Amino acid sequence: MRHLMLILQYRGTNYCGFQVQPNGVSVAQVVQDAIETVFKRRWPVKGCSRTDAGVHANHFVLAFFTDAPIPCDAVVRALNIHLPPDVAVLDCREVPEGFHPRYDCTGKRYLYQIWNSPVKNPFLTDLALYHKYRLDLPRMQQAADRFVGTHDFSAFCSAGSTVQDTVRTITEASIARSGEMVAISVTGSGFLYNMVRIMVGTLLEVARGAILPEEISGIIESRDRSRAGATAPPPGLYLDMVFYH
Repeated sequence: MRHLMLILQYRGTNYCGFQVQPNGVSVAQVVQDAIETVFKRRWPVKGCSRTDAGVHANHFVLAFFTDAPIPCDAVVRALNIHLPPDVAVLDCREVPEGFHPRYDCTGKRYLYQIWNSPVKNPFLTDLALYHKYRLDLPRMQQAADRFVGTHDFSAFCSAGSTVQDTVRTITEASIARSGEMVAISVTGSGFLYNMVRIMVGTLLEVARGAILPEEISGIIESRDRSRAGATAPPPGLYLDMVFYH
């Protein structure tokens, strides 16, 4: 039995998330459809994350077992023929039997894109948040710097989460502008439900002066969700990289 790892890239606009769900089409479903067509059997897949509806991925890792002898380069070509245009397999390789895309992950990087211009960009609909007022990036960066470190991020977790351990380590939080596009990048050991989107919503509040940069530490220490900003919409969010030893 072979254990294959796939690296995917997908646009999440038309999907209810990665995980198979009864209320809509998921990324996992269309990948399994393609696997069934190519391998003549619907092998179960394990993913590195449960991205939400409308969230995209530049680098998503999944794995599955198969007894088919198809070479990895041929797997990439064959799956891409049968996948919809908004999902692509970038790479395929054999991994040890015990490898798990989620539990063996040592960290993730998320990217949030904001089109920051007086005029909206119709070509970025569902790919970036539109924000027409000029963002104060130095002010936002001062606030983002306070996310770095090991903290209890209860204040940056949606109320519906059932996770007991809310301590996470953030190793990098940066904000950069390229023309009218602003990119917020956050890297950490792991993330709570909607954590990055709440961080972004809070940074937008900092940009407009409703929250001071130095207040971020107090919000974290409070563990009070009501003190952080709103949850930013999903279309600007990308799972950008997944790290392994």
